Amino acid sequence: MIADDPPVRHRRWHRLDSAADGLALDLGLYAASAGFAAITAVTSTLLPHRAWGTVAAVGYLIAALMVSGQLLLRRHAPAARLVALPARWAVTGFAWATTTLLPLLWQSIERAGGRTDRAQEEVLVVERAGRRLLEDGTPYLGHDAIAALPPGDQLLGYTPYQPGMALFGLPRAVVDAWWTDARIWFAVGTALALALAVVAARDAYRGRPSAAPPTGTSDAEPRRDAALLRGVQAATVLPICALTLATGGDDLPVLALCLLALTLAAANRPGRAGLAVGLAGALKLFAWPVALVLIVWGLTRRAGGRVAAGAIGLPVAALLPALLVDRDALAENVLRFPLGHGLVTSPAQSPFPGHLIATALPAGRLIAAALLVVAGVAIAVRLARRPPRTAVATALICGYGLLAAILLMPTTRFGYLLYPLALLTWAPALRSTNRTPVEPVPVRLSGRTSSA
Repeated sequence: MIADDPPVRHRRWHRLDSAADGLALDLGLYAASAGFAAITAVTSTLLPHRAWGTVAAVGYLIAALMVSGQLLLRRHAPAARLVALPARWAVTGFAWATTTLLPLLWQSIERAGGRTDRAQEEVLVVERAGRRLLEDGTPYLGHDAIAALPPGDQLLGYTPYQPGMALFGLPRAVVDAWWTDARIWFAVGTALALALAVVAARDAYRGRPSAAPPTGTSDAEPRRDAALLRGVQAATVLPICALTLATGGDDLPVLALCLLALTLAAANRPGRAGLAVGLAGALKLFAWPVALVLIVWGLTRRAGGRVAAGAIGLPVAALLPALLVDRDALAENVLRFPLGHGLVTSPAQSPFPGHLIATALPAGRLIAAALLVVAGVAIAVRLARRPPRTAVATALICGYGLLAAILLMPTTRFGYLLYPLALLTWAPALRSTNRTPVEPVPVRLSGRTSSA
């Protein structure tokens, strides 16, 4: 079971994370990422990935050299430690610009110039969904319309996202230019949500004038900023996130909104947390488990209704127009296709345990589905018996829960790991942020009462 706030579990991570004021792990991150990008540039079978690796390898290498310089200054000029954290933020911004934004812009410009190998399929799907939303009032094609497409185009006829995702394709539906590439707007949404999360975390730490002053040692604020920095790195410069945003990108605004929602929960703003995760849920189903856990957290604050109003209300509001225009098309795209009952099957076939079981064993899909249900029941029991009383516990449950689901789903992708990796790395920043205690509320979710 996941404890609400287990300091012992995090001591080892804290020692690793804080070695040489965080610079040691920074150096390892950028050096390993440079190697990953270089290997991707040489060996990947996906041309957008190869193009990303060619640019990103140089960006990561320069970032690693910059961190090496910081380590030398720290060793020979102790005064340099005073600016170590701002310098780390600067290097992180440089790394994101050179390993994500630069290859993204390059591929968008080349694509606008006629290159057809400079975007993954999800970019095309979202842009076509935006065009259909503008012209037909729904981003979805029905079963018959998809069946009428040439066999090679039927996969791109499906839009396995929630209706809100089509908004990122609207600029391309209006103007055909490099800056209307859906990835540009994915990046804008991601950057905005992450910036709001950082601001919310810092404001919560400082506290409102009426709140009790922060307690702790004099280095509490730098430690909080260092935890925030590590969380931002996990959501931006980690190769799985940088590669995804530069070549596809639809998962990154969803992830960033979930991180914003958890940060607002840590700041004890349940209504705003519900709105943030509701926006994420209006884009993609991956946010719905996060919304569920946040609602349970809200119940421990007598604020379950405020969380649920946004967390449930916004996705439902986004679904209503598509439901009214063509409910069969909605069901075909967001239910039948993800469940494997569409005209074509999903290409998501990463060799995780669920996929290996589904393909290698007799009745493997049933076994994988049963294991997935067991994992879901275990998490539900945990929520019922011990509802999360802190944003830290909420983030940990979401991170480990999504990790279990990704590993056990019969059809999944390596790229989906960005969700649990970022959520689990963000949790220490929430621990540093959650400064103002709230009186626990007894919550009855199972047969017994839990003092959350």
